[in-house]
Amino acid sequence: MAEMGNKVKLNSGWLAARSTEVELTGTQLTTTHPPSITPSSPWMEAAVPGTVLGTLVKNKVVPDPFYGLANETIIDIADSGREYYTFWFFTTFQCKLSESQHLDLNFRAINYSAEVYINGHKKVLPKGMFRRHSLDVSEVLHPDGTNLLAVLVHPPDHPGRIPDKGGQGGDHEIGKDVAAQYVEGWDWMTPIRDRNTGIWDEVSISRTGPVKIIDPHLVSTFFDDYKRVYLHATIEIQNRSSWVADCSVKIQVTTELEGNICLVEHLQAQKVSVPAGSTIQYTYPQLYFYKPNLWWPNGMGKQYLYNVVISIDVDGFGESDSWSHDFGFRKIESHIDPTTGGRLFKVNGQPIFIRGGNWILSDGLLRLSEKRYHTDIKFHADMNFNMIRCWGGGLAERPEFYHYCDIYGLLVWQEFWITGDVDGRGDPKSNPDGPLDHDLFLLCARDTVKLLRNHPSLALWVGGNEQVPPLDINAALQDDLKLHPHFQVSSKNNQWMSVSSLTPEDPSEYLDGTRIYVQGSMWDGFADGKGNFTDGPYEIQYPENFFKDDFYKYGFNPEVGSVGMPVAATIRATMPPEGWQIPLVNKLPSGYVEEVPNPIWDYHKYIPYSKPGHVQSQIELYGSPKDLDDFCLKAQLANYIQYRALIEGWNSRMWKKYTGFLIWKTQNPWTGLRGQFYDHLLDQTAGFFGCRCAAEPIHVQLNLSTYRIEVVNTTSNEISGVAIEASVWDLEGMCPYFKVFEKLSLPPKQTLSIAEMEYPTYENSKPVYFLLLKLYEVSNDGIISRNFYWLHQSGGDYKKLEPYRKINVPIQVTSKVNVKGSSYEVRMNVQNNSKNAESSSLTYKNNFINSQGQGDLDSNSLLLENKEQTNEKCSTSFFSKIWRRRSIENNGSRLVETNGNDVGVAFFLHLEVHDSKAEENEEGDTRILPVRYSDNYFSLVPGEAMSINLSFEAPLGVTPKITLHGWNLSQSLSVC
Repeated sequence: MAEMGNKVKLNSGWLAARSTEVELTGTQLTTTHPPSITPSSPWMEAAVPGTVLGTLVKNKVVPDPFYGLANETIIDIADSGREYYTFWFFTTFQCKLSESQHLDLNFRAINYSAEVYINGHKKVLPKGMFRRHSLDVSEVLHPDGTNLLAVLVHPPDHPGRIPDKGGQGGDHEIGKDVAAQYVEGWDWMTPIRDRNTGIWDEVSISRTGPVKIIDPHLVSTFFDDYKRVYLHATIEIQNRSSWVADCSVKIQVTTELEGNICLVEHLQAQKVSVPAGSTIQYTYPQLYFYKPNLWWPNGMGKQYLYNVVISIDVDGFGESDSWSHDFGFRKIESHIDPTTGGRLFKVNGQPIFIRGGNWILSDGLLRLSEKRYHTDIKFHADMNFNMIRCWGGGLAERPEFYHYCDIYGLLVWQEFWITGDVDGRGDPKSNPDGPLDHDLFLLCARDTVKLLRNHPSLALWVGGNEQVPPLDINAALQDDLKLHPHFQVSSKNNQWMSVSSLTPEDPSEYLDGTRIYVQGSMWDGFADGKGNFTDGPYEIQYPENFFKDDFYKYGFNPEVGSVGMPVAATIRATMPPEGWQIPLVNKLPSGYVEEVPNPIWDYHKYIPYSKPGHVQSQIELYGSPKDLDDFCLKAQLANYIQYRALIEGWNSRMWKKYTGFLIWKTQNPWTGLRGQFYDHLLDQTAGFFGCRCAAEPIHVQLNLSTYRIEVVNTTSNEISGVAIEASVWDLEGMCPYFKVFEKLSLPPKQTLSIAEMEYPTYENSKPVYFLLLKLYEVSNDGIISRNFYWLHQSGGDYKKLEPYRKINVPIQVTSKVNVKGSSYEVRMNVQNNSKNAESSSLTYKNNFINSQGQGDLDSNSLLLENKEQTNEKCSTSFFSKIWRRRSIENNGSRLVETNGNDVGVAFFLHLEVHDSKAEENEEGDTRILPVRYSDNYFSLVPGEAMSINLSFEAPLGVTPKITLHGWNLSQSLSVC
């Protein structure tokens, strides 16, 4: 049990069994016959929070459904019947109450309905996947403090059947329930056999006195250009005693200073009397702040958070209940931009160009955890994204998800549980009027709003994916989520009218009132704004197409996607050997190439790197792949180019044609083979780093359609005193083109076209060449943005890169490791030691400037600060098996070199972290994951150096080894 204040999580010690195999009643289980695990009993260790299928996988009753074709061997609920996945869950907990105390048993979500037994007493939990349940169990607790709890969980009422041809949402029956709709399968996901039945979110007990706090609502209002701010707070107060409770309701606001010192900004107490057995709504007098630190999205500034604590003291009892939440002062506005027709978002009065991604959920078996959420959200921030869309066929995401979005500055578009594919569209057509129980849908929606509304990252509510909810539901949501007048009316210079002059209602008295509600993902400034299907495209593209005027004609694209092949190690880890076969290639009479994937890849929804009739194979451009490793490496080349070009194409038309885009999609909730920047095992693809490059707040880029150099400045500051260095490098390591564009000033919130690249028009231009662009400060040569391209002449290909693998470029790596417990932080300097007369540029060391909002893993960040506070060690085993020509160690640093003597670009270098002992024994997948890199899949021209930071956790007893791989490194280099 994890204890948090007056709440204790019940997150361990659970047992589970199939209901048809348990002959005892819930009363018997929680009184005379508590279950235990024996060889003859049906009981097993349960995954709580989690699902029935997650429990079965955990106990190896069924195989891992994400491995190969194993999901096909697991019986589907449509064939087994609902009883097969109806399960008992059982645990015990310790609790004794004092006089006037109460205990609530809380389920933050169950799918889909349940019967709860505690010490022989039964309570029924009604239907709905997205609703909280809180039961006052004070009267049924056992006198000795040991309490027995059993929960019988029933699957969704309409689990549906999977048609032979599959499709989006199976036969769509799941849409009749208020539940996640992806579980019947999609074009990126196979069916989840139990439809996510289970206690899938947090279970807890919470102890209070006679008075309980329910669903506080925090709202901030701004005046005088954000100098004057008011905090509003409304709570429900429930008196569960038989007497009038005279209370002192307190609110305290603190901010954290340096050194873990907290400053109390406000402390206020008010007297309130609550009648016996009643619930009242109480609104605090507004709290005034002058020039508070504001919360900004990723890339626009820091994410300042204040801690708000609300407590209630009852006369004659003491503190009865308390609640706390981190809160960010920020104002989100949006409107349809008249120039582009797209929805334009503003945060704290500043327009923000939306560059983000679509999110399904972390894991298809709902094995959700705070640690996994932390990694997921930090990965999105590392890619320089500023918005995540929680897609309507998935979840109402959990508070832990939002917590990390608050910390890392990811705005969240939260959708309700309606999708066009299931609700009235598709084949077969089903439930055109949405869920059968509209009242249940609205109850779940309102409860979700109350659960999430205090998070500053929450940006907007959306009725559904590519569909509008039924008329009555949509009208109710529009009314429930209408904006408070303060958030409707603004005038020049953000001079808002006082709240009291607009309405007598405090904004915190609204259900929300601070964020817009949009009825569907393709309405009101998204896609064509009218609900016509104008999402996408979702397939491979020629990189230059993203820049063309006819690629996408609407202002905000909520879904645009492409390929997402992981690395070869992930394929081997998630598929048997028959799944390691690369696609067969059919050359069509039209001249295009058709890929034919093996059945396992097809089952895992592989999306090809060619589109006959439209796009030639972006893998065959490099030559026909020889094996799995070769295929996946060439796929990474294509991934990097594809997603960098996608973002840079939108960058090029920022505000002129576009207000934003969301990539479909950023990750997979299973071992899928499409649309992802990191795989289900948490290893990043090269597309991750292509995104990270292209989405940086200040960015230099090449328009692949016009061949003009452009600079994108998404910040609110004018950037002056900067220059651009453009250099072209050929396969012989020579630099036939070098030019500096000086005396540049970059206006805020604009994309500036600088000049046309001249090299491709040269008489002796090479068929394949490299272009390196650097935007830097003239005063100190500090790099603001660096961008490396590999290019071919029009109509050409990259086949000349194949023999380029045989050159041997000398690489030098200096590394320093900092270890604290199981956490490793490594800083290394990687240098291309090949010499060339043209490689003497002052920017060759790549001393990066820490750009605003780019995260804590920038290449110039100091991971090794405060060394005296950490336990540094560089063990001999950690640096063992270095096979390079020279290896020295000095003051904790390590230097290794290759024996190369050729001159050229060190192309497509990438780092990996492995368990060195497992590698020696060749024990399957030896990668240590996840790892955060400041950059990866990078290239260095002759003489150039790059500082790379990485951090990871190594399991106990594991010896990490970091290796450097590259296109033209003859062998991997063990650098740490």
